[in-house]
Amino acid sequence: MPSPLILASTSIYRRELLGRLGLAFDTARPHTDETPRPGETPAALAARLATAKAGAVAAQQPQAWVIGSDQVAEFDGRPIGKPGGRDGALAQLQAMSGREVRFLTGLCVLRHGQAPLTALDVTTVRFRELNAAEIARYVDAEQPYDCAGSFKSEGLGIALFEAIESSDPTALIGLPLIATARLLRQAGYALP
Repeated sequence: MPSPLILASTSIYRRELLGRLGLAFDTARPHTDETPRPGETPAALAARLATAKAGAVAAQQPQAWVIGSDQVAEFDGRPIGKPGGRDGALAQLQAMSGREVRFLTGLCVLRHGQAPLTALDVTTVRFRELNAAEIARYVDAEQPYDCAGSFKSEGLGIALFEAIESSDPTALIGLPLIATARLLRQAGYALP
């Protein structure tokens, strides 16, 4: 019988993705400070937060394997967060029109007292040239206020792009399942 599995996240997107692997799991809020450290790169921030989230839950559930994940959007070398509302989403999408944004998704599978198993996925999104009316129609239709970068690639947001470059199409949604499956197999879970 494998150890219990916990997703250190309350994200509905990550929960739905992990469900695709067919494993029983619970979820837990990690209560982690997500403030970037001075000089911390977006990649280092994503990796650190994924490990911190897994570690926070693993400390409370030492018998379980815990999955932590965090995604940082990088634009012009700086992290960008969730827009928080309509005005923020409009501004983010206008700034990214015709440009590239990198999404760095840190992943950690951890059991208390054991070395963390980690991965980092990098996905590059190239936006089309977008006019103000297109941006407003999209934002009003999908209201992507809880998504870094102000879009949902699994929904209508896909129409905003010229291209996506990724080794894992699920990473952009928030949990890279190819890497997750690999790390879970290393932890002893039976997956195809």
